[in-house]
Amino acid sequence: MTIPWRRSRFRRLLAVALTIALLLYLRRTPPPDSGNTYTHKQRIRFRKSSFDWTTVEQHHPVQSVIPLPRGKVKPLPRIQHQFSRKQKNDPASYARAVIVRNAFLRCWDSYKEHAWLHDELKPVTGDATDTFGGWAATLVDSLDTLWIMGLKEEFFEAVEAVVQLDFSETTESGINVFETTIRHLGGLLGAYDLSGEPALLLKARELGDMLYMAFDTPNRIPGFWLTFNDVLAGNQSAGTHDPSASPASLSLEFTRLAQLTGDDKYYDAIDRVRAFLERTQDESLLPGMWPTMINFRDEQVTDSAFSLGALADSLYEYLPKMYIILGGLEPSYESMYRKAMDVVVENILFRPMLPDKKDILFPGTAFVRNEGVSLVPEGQHLSCFVGAMFVVGGKTFGIDEHVRIGDRITRGCAWAYEAFPTGLMPEIFGLIDCRSLAGCDWDEDRWLEEGDPSLTKGFRNAREPQYLLRPEAIESIFVLYRVTGDESLRQTAWTMFQRIMMATETPFGNAAIKNVTVDGATEKEDSMESFWMAETLKYFYLIFSPPDVISLDDYVLNTEAHPFRRPKTDS
Repeated sequence: MTIPWRRSRFRRLLAVALTIALLLYLRRTPPPDSGNTYTHKQRIRFRKSSFDWTTVEQHHPVQSVIPLPRGKVKPLPRIQHQFSRKQKNDPASYARAVIVRNAFLRCWDSYKEHAWLHDELKPVTGDATDTFGGWAATLVDSLDTLWIMGLKEEFFEAVEAVVQLDFSETTESGINVFETTIRHLGGLLGAYDLSGEPALLLKARELGDMLYMAFDTPNRIPGFWLTFNDVLAGNQSAGTHDPSASPASLSLEFTRLAQLTGDDKYYDAIDRVRAFLERTQDESLLPGMWPTMINFRDEQVTDSAFSLGALADSLYEYLPKMYIILGGLEPSYESMYRKAMDVVVENILFRPMLPDKKDILFPGTAFVRNEGVSLVPEGQHLSCFVGAMFVVGGKTFGIDEHVRIGDRITRGCAWAYEAFPTGLMPEIFGLIDCRSLAGCDWDEDRWLEEGDPSLTKGFRNAREPQYLLRPEAIESIFVLYRVTGDESLRQTAWTMFQRIMMATETPFGNAAIKNVTVDGATEKEDSMESFWMAETLKYFYLIFSPPDVISLDDYVLNTEAHPFRRPKTDS
């Protein structure tokens, strides 16, 4: 009878010894923290770009500048869960955060060696590529990730390079306004909000002045592209068939730039877009939502397709976030959010028909025809952010049902990862839908008629089967964890991280893969977009970090996961 006891005792002692050894090993690297304990001794020298956009004449100047809302910031509800001491100091989660950080460092070191100051590293060949003007997109996009992960020496080395960038030097004839705003301007502002390094704000303002010129159109709504020659000649206009998210997702970055610099012109620029959204919200074919594509030049919202996915996504994401960053002082963002989400619940969300009746939801795409509204039950990886949006909106505006909806959408995205052999979700996929969000019984005949027998039951297809290293699913899992404290979400995230690494790792980093439906080795694409290091790995790191690291009660994350400080209420 003593042998089993001795074995059990031995196992307990071995487990304790291994735990102590792990903790001693992990002490070699600083634990995850909010990153405010490092002081850089050397002054960062800012270098101006060779062209000053503030000297360019405005062909359609504003007559009077709309100022940032003034007044006492409203005390908004707490978003984050009240975590226990054990949750805040969990050694296993800390160990996982270190592993994520090591994965980031591996990619960072490869970028530094093979693609420094270029936009992206090509992870299969080790080559460099310039996809966003040649202004070091990965470098700028990764700044706040470096800070958050405690990599302060790497951070300041990167900052020294970033503040030397010349935004006048590019082989391109123009820039994508949306992408440059969320990646470059957002990256500079987020890094400044964390570090307080003055040179970053100077560089952000310089870039903001260039992007501000995109608003020099007859109706002060920017086009999709800022083409340099058109700006100088005064030939810019808003687009007639542009993605709704493009001009409508610049608000968070321009507002934060206005707050930090005290220059209201940046807020004036995006508030005119807000006014357009508020004015046209009930004029569309699906009143309450804006179509995926909009005629911004003529200010018409007559298109028939409506979605929370590609081309429209961050328009909706920024509604509650703008309310937060403005301290509740612009009420139209709440009213637009509430009205839009009522329509989303009624017309966009669907529940898949599954054998186990799993209670999950996905956003689809709605089309308005003469016969009414028809829903295409097709999920997108991009639209997985919707779970986080509903959770944050629900907590901010006191709508408990939205928190529950966000939970169901988030768990739907996690389920979609698990449903494929690689453990990854495809870019776009079709599902067989129930007729009600309340659910339905499994219909085997319908499945045999409409489904794809090579996929998990419930799927119609994997129409675009690639995985592009996207962050939206882990984004919502992270937010839901921070709001609920549900520890099972950390295990879900860990499983996702392991499967992603297994499927995407290359000698130089991590690569997009062509097909998540294959069982076995995956075919890699030579692409590692900057959001892999700016968002995906950051969210994985944050979910395993203590909850005060980028608390959602202290920061608003832009659509590229760059943290902007929230205004503080009077205590």
